[in-house]
Amino acid sequence: MNLRDLRYLVAVGDHRHFGRAARACFVSQPTLSAQVEKLEEYLGVQLVERGTRQVLLTATGEEVVARARSVLNQVDDIVELCRAAAEPMTGDLRLGAIPTLAPYLLPHLVAQATEAWPRLRLLLYEERTELLVDRLRKGELDGALMAMPVDGDDLAAVPVFEEPFLLALPAQHPLADRDSAPGPGALPDEELLLLEEGHCLRDQALEVCQLATESAGSTCFRATSLETLRQMVAAGVGMTLLPRLAGQVAADLPGASAVKLLPFPEPAPARTIGLYWRKGAARASTLEAIAETIRDLPVVQANTRPCAPGPVS
Repeated sequence: MNLRDLRYLVAVGDHRHFGRAARACFVSQPTLSAQVEKLEEYLGVQLVERGTRQVLLTATGEEVVARARSVLNQVDDIVELCRAAAEPMTGDLRLGAIPTLAPYLLPHLVAQATEAWPRLRLLLYEERTELLVDRLRKGELDGALMAMPVDGDDLAAVPVFEEPFLLALPAQHPLADRDSAPGPGALPDEELLLLEEGHCLRDQALEVCQLATESAGSTCFRATSLETLRQMVAAGVGMTLLPRLAGQVAADLPGASAVKLLPFPEPAPARTIGLYWRKGAARASTLEAIAETIRDLPVVQANTRPCAPGPVS
């Protein structure tokens, strides 16, 4: 048994198709299939069920793939550990971020990181929290910026900044003449526009506004992005919560005059953004440096409350 064969088996588990798994491993399908069969012979157990249309893993195969993935992550971390020890701020760093943060923060980070570390290449991915966590655990990402907390004893994290929420409402709304938003619990349920299920910001908005049921908020519309929410507010359909970084960008977009942004009175509701990685990951020191760089970005200093550096949790 060797690491190459474990990689082939994990690829089959990921793609559930020998052809796609072979392409992902840059080998021919017959080669990959033959090596998986040899692995089964060596272990003395069937790992893969080969159908005419679908490839499935046996119960034992599922367990072996899970353990093989862990082994391969540790092997990759050994390689990265040695590379990072020699040149920590070089090479590729695969960094993910949630969609309600990525467009408003990552362009600033890339510009600063490119200037500070010209030999470090940031490879950026925008996914929802569930997918980011899954890709972290699979070793497909080195780190991910997500709203805290995220469950998982296998993940390490540092808080980066606290981002207040703003109330976005139509410029002609009766509340638009105020200097600040009413308390979150006083917002009219029927006017609140939300992102679709699966976005962590949807859950945060429901929590901030003390709305606990699935029927809370507007029942006729679920947005796929913050920009869609902003456009709906500009059209007078309702109101929504925007993280402040997104709100500041929206203030400079066409049609911004149709939307009024109101801060909440203190203590203003906010979300904490943290940078997560696998515990024991080789790029931990690089990611901590990235977190410190984010805290020092002018856009972060102006619109959030940067978190003081502290011990990794």
